[in-house]
Amino acid sequence: MKKIAFILTLLITSISFAGNENPFFWGPTGHRVVGEVASKYIKKSTARKIEKLLDGHSIAEVATHADDIKSDKRFKGFGPWHYVNMELGKSYGDDPVSEKGDLVKAIDTCMTVLKSDTSSREDKQFYLKLLIHFVGDLHQPMHVGRSEDLGGNKIKVTWFGDKSNLHRVWDSDMINGYEMSYTEIADNYPKLTRRQVKFLQKGSVLDWVADTQKLVEEVYASAEDGDKLSYLYMYENFPKVKVQLEKGGVRLAKMLDEAF
Repeated sequence: MKKIAFILTLLITSISFAGNENPFFWGPTGHRVVGEVASKYIKKSTARKIEKLLDGHSIAEVATHADDIKSDKRFKGFGPWHYVNMELGKSYGDDPVSEKGDLVKAIDTCMTVLKSDTSSREDKQFYLKLLIHFVGDLHQPMHVGRSEDLGGNKIKVTWFGDKSNLHRVWDSDMINGYEMSYTEIADNYPKLTRRQVKFLQKGSVLDWVADTQKLVEEVYASAEDGDKLSYLYMYENFPKVKVQLEKGGVRLAKMLDEAF
């Protein structure tokens, strides 16, 4: 039975990644950190409304939903919503926006549904789960990476001797290597002051894209195809990952307060 379960897990995983141009995203732990951080900064009234809409499930728990549904063909069209590829030095809109949608348009769509008085409860529940996930994706720098290398997926490296790629290193390898749960990571951030929260939340989604882009350039400069990454890379870059996760959570809190 254990062998059968293992094989089924492998099949589900392979199906989830099939057909996606960018198969790797913040791993489950990263997305749940973003959700847990957001829950610490939303208004109490927002928290009550979200708890009711999600039937008691937490923000952190549903943060992976947009990845969970990738194996379902009905949701295949949502694939491009997880990222927005841009060349270094360019801003969103400099090049034609994808007709299939992108991360910026996805977040806007989610907010529109959540704010609408005519949206069904089912739609609001679904798009809330997507919003929680996509705001997290927005802060994974390789989701704003170049299209030519699929946001770092084509830059092959090894991570402590195992095959990986630059996207995956930033998506989950460093987070998993830290060996802390999402609650442990979220609970160990220093409590931000109101002034600090306001500073992180200022601006629009496009401003946050531009903010993430600054880190994108650093990530591309940090490794080349074939590099062997391990302790030094983790030491130099994991603090940046933690900053991005916290920014994602604090900014998600702002959007949730606006939506509810």
